[in-house]
Amino acid sequence: MADEDQVVVRVAWLYYMEGLTQDAIATKLGLTRLRVNRLLGEARESGLVSIKINSRHESCLRLEEELRTVCGLREAVIIPTPGSADLIPALLGRTTGEYLSRHLETHRVRGIGVGWGATLRETIRHVTPGEWPNLHVNSMMGGLTRGLEINTFETASALASRLGAQCSYLAAPLYAGSAKSRDTIVSQDVFKDAFGQISANDVALLSVGDLSTRSLLVRYGLPKDVPVAELRQAKAVGDIVGQFLDRHGKPVKHALNQRVVAPSTQELAKIPTVIVASGGENKAPIIAAVLWAKLVSVLICDEQAARAALKLYEALGER
Repeated sequence: MADEDQVVVRVAWLYYMEGLTQDAIATKLGLTRLRVNRLLGEARESGLVSIKINSRHESCLRLEEELRTVCGLREAVIIPTPGSADLIPALLGRTTGEYLSRHLETHRVRGIGVGWGATLRETIRHVTPGEWPNLHVNSMMGGLTRGLEINTFETASALASRLGAQCSYLAAPLYAGSAKSRDTIVSQDVFKDAFGQISANDVALLSVGDLSTRSLLVRYGLPKDVPVAELRQAKAVGDIVGQFLDRHGKPVKHALNQRVVAPSTQELAKIPTVIVASGGENKAPIIAAVLWAKLVSVLICDEQAARAALKLYEALGER
């Protein structure tokens, strides 16, 4: 494996730093051109090679300024929407990882709370590795009972490992069986301590979900006794940390919101820097909702979704 790693590094160096063609590299190293091509792909996928385009679309820059002005955001980072929606988590993840890395270098951060999802999984891969032994990473919500690599436990653990930081989990299911059992769970000392750490976070790194079948929470995380139709009937447009909100960003009147093991929206709003990284036009209503409720200070999104969310946000102000 070590020999293979060295070959990858050599191939990447010759291609990106010395400007050799793939054919020339193959000849120089005694490889096939197909293998050289595969190794270059592995170098990009693993993060060994990071390609950065030092230019931004003017329309994205204008939209960032509009979001800051209209929605009162501290920062907005908008990327061009790719041709395939399947690419959005990876591209947003790269952008979010770079943003978080810069934030850690320029701010005193003692605690980072994390959510879960495909975008956050990709984010961690692009966070600059470091040694932050005094930094504490914690999960902001309970986990799923079915194992997924994008579960909140894995997300917190992977980020802490990447940063050389401390780590703790909210070691409970995302949804308790009832509001009473939820209260029993969080009243235990270990969970009081966990929620104390969450409230002390300087940064929350989160995503939001909609109510379509694209939502991982809808597919894997909802209790069997809660059909999506009920949430829609309650006027929900999506969720943040498992809490379902209406178009104004207020928790809907549904029993599921009393069962979620996660901080309330009021507690979330008190965290100094809440980064929401989400994209896809299907998420525009929930993005608009968290913007309207002032639950987010930094939005990282793709252009089409951000533009659609801004339009919905402005419509709320006209009613």
